[in-house]
Amino acid sequence: MLDDPQLDGDVPGLEPWIASSWRRCLARGQRPGERVVFDSVSAAVMRRTLEASQTLRQAATPIIDRTLGRAMSDTGYFALLTDPNGIVIDVHGPVDPGNRHIHAIARIGVDLSESAIGTSAIGAALTERMPVWLHRGEHFFDNTAVYSCAGAPLFDPDGACIGMLDLTGVMAPERRALKHLVSVTARRIENALVLLRPHALSLRLTWPGHLPGDDDDGLLILDADGRIVGANRTATEMLDLRANIGASAGGWPHADEVFAVPYGDLFSAARRGRGPLEVPSWLGLRLLVLAQSGGDDTQHGPSLPLKSREAALIRHAVAQAGGNVAEAARQLGISRATVYRKLAQR
Repeated sequence: MLDDPQLDGDVPGLEPWIASSWRRCLARGQRPGERVVFDSVSAAVMRRTLEASQTLRQAATPIIDRTLGRAMSDTGYFALLTDPNGIVIDVHGPVDPGNRHIHAIARIGVDLSESAIGTSAIGAALTERMPVWLHRGEHFFDNTAVYSCAGAPLFDPDGACIGMLDLTGVMAPERRALKHLVSVTARRIENALVLLRPHALSLRLTWPGHLPGDDDDGLLILDADGRIVGANRTATEMLDLRANIGASAGGWPHADEVFAVPYGDLFSAARRGRGPLEVPSWLGLRLLVLAQSGGDDTQHGPSLPLKSREAALIRHAVAQAGGNVAEAARQLGISRATVYRKLAQR
């Protein structure tokens, strides 16, 4: 695997982050031919780790069981959830205890950090803070080359990395599509983490021309006074909130500093059960915002029935066209008759 033990410069055909991981392993004095020992942390450390990760496991478990259980049922891959230090905190999927390679890693409390087992999707996702795919021969140690894995980091509502989700197969056909699956699943878990935090109002954000109600939405939560108390990464990017990520308590801005409308209008929209509103931001950009009271929000799935979402999109298009139904129909790629029929169904 490592033709040049110094790994000077770029390695042709190899992702730069993999070469960086190999270099870190070599700098620690590790060599590919060494035997990897999959050690567990002490009982005391395991107990503290599980206590600290309770909210993450609560948010992740139903999503992993529902999404990954179905998507990967015929692949032989299983899911591992780790804390930010690479310690396994949960295991999901078809785990054969008689397979020594599976048993080595699919145990709560086992240390799968880069310093412990070398290059893997787990260590890479936690270090690079991005989704990764690693095939068998790209692992640092020879005896971890039986694994193929995809991984994605997980971030809490304040933007801190709190762990990662790993999908692993042992001598299984390589499925690069798992990188997309693990990315989507991680995003769902992060959205669930946002909504688990106490809040008075949630705001689902998207750009005009789309409708809020899926995993790609920006997601903000506000307290009763209108202060932002959490956000997913999409909302952070849409509203350029990076300066507040990881801030201390009270570091998030007030909604009135983000949206060019009084925050009370958003609460009123939620109480009246209005659909998505077009809202200006102080960035000079307009967003489509769906406001929902904290007790009425859901962790998973669309926030509006499909018919309501269609009608909301059509109403928005008609409004954007200044009431010109023909122009709205042209923009949507549907007939005027369809516009009238969909609006009549609301």
